[in-house]
Amino acid sequence: MLPGKYIVIEGNIGAGKTSLANMLAKQFNGSLVLEEFAENTFLPQFYKDPERFAFPLEMSFMAERYGQLKRIFNSREGNKPVVSDFLFDKSLLFAKVNLKADEFRLFESFFNLVKDSIPKPDLLVYLQKEVSHLKKNIEKRGRDFEKAIGNDYLKNINESYNDFVVSDKSIKKLIINSSDIDFVANKKDYEDVVNKILGF
Repeated sequence: MLPGKYIVIEGNIGAGKTSLANMLAKQFNGSLVLEEFAENTFLPQFYKDPERFAFPLEMSFMAERYGQLKRIFNSREGNKPVVSDFLFDKSLLFAKVNLKADEFRLFESFFNLVKDSIPKPDLLVYLQKEVSHLKKNIEKRGRDFEKAIGNDYLKNINESYNDFVVSDKSIKKLIINSSDIDFVANKKDYEDVVNKILGF
């Protein structure tokens, strides 16, 4: 149903990106690309001391995302779809929130050097979710290093995503308000999401 397509699931921390990407890749026999945040040693340090560790965190994430996507597309098999739980451009979105102005300018210069060598997705599925629902999901999964994430930080990330979705015209986007649906536990909710993706 999705031959040769490159589908990206995006959204804030706790929006359900990885769950949906896993489900879609399984259903449509796609190559799955998941962000390898758990192996990033800067992430726990960032949540404890954001000002000190923001720049190395964002640079390391960008390098890892770039490497993952290059590997998957260099080894892509025929018309097999690719489903990812991150967009390469998210590097810029998070950097804009986390970095000081001079750090962001330096980061952006590196981003611009490599961005054009990563394919644009055929469809970006953006899972919009209210901060209160994000917090519930974050608490439910119980990662120690995420306990320090505050409401204001999640609100800023939401605003950064919303600005990107409105302003960037280069990618086809499907916006799904996922605050009041549960596509993991509710089969009908999941089928509704799939039908929206297939019909877009």
